[in-house]
Amino acid sequence: MGFIEILVISIGLAMDAFAVSLGIGTTQQANGLRSILRLSFHLAFFQGLMTLLGWLGGSYVQRYIEAFDHWVAFGLLAIVGFRMIISGINPENETYQQDPTKGKTLVILSVACSIDALAVGLSLAMLSVNIGLSALIISFVTFGFSVVGMFGGNQLGKKFGKRMEIIGGLVLVGIGLRILIIHLMGLG
Repeated sequence: MGFIEILVISIGLAMDAFAVSLGIGTTQQANGLRSILRLSFHLAFFQGLMTLLGWLGGSYVQRYIEAFDHWVAFGLLAIVGFRMIISGINPENETYQQDPTKGKTLVILSVACSIDALAVGLSLAMLSVNIGLSALIISFVTFGFSVVGMFGGNQLGKKFGKRMEIIGGLVLVGIGLRILIIHLMGLG
């Protein structure tokens, strides 16, 4: 598998991280450069790490996690998404009492976005690839997409306010549903 194929896989994996970053950016609670870089770094780190773990586990781990991995991703994204929707509907409520790029929320988002990377790593174990380079490419692409998503979300949040927070929450729930439906229908 060549560089172009790994790059295309990286872009596909980075789309969930981009959407999550866009959604978090709309909340206007994580609009500093430090928050943007922290979220982007963690999403990228987990994408690369899960790719490596999937590769290391090979087909052995797949049979144990494939029965529920899609439910975990859906649940985590739905929790965060519904919090954003509720906050957007109730203007007096804030989605997060603190920066969502810190603590438990950061870990939840990072894990939820990287579950697909675990499956990609499992697939890459069956091919002749340089897994270190592949994981790095996946991480760098995810980082770039996440930074762009956060900046874009911040701009949309400034312009459209709480309505964008509702849309951001719907996007997160939609990503979770997409993951769940793809797995339940046997498409992924």
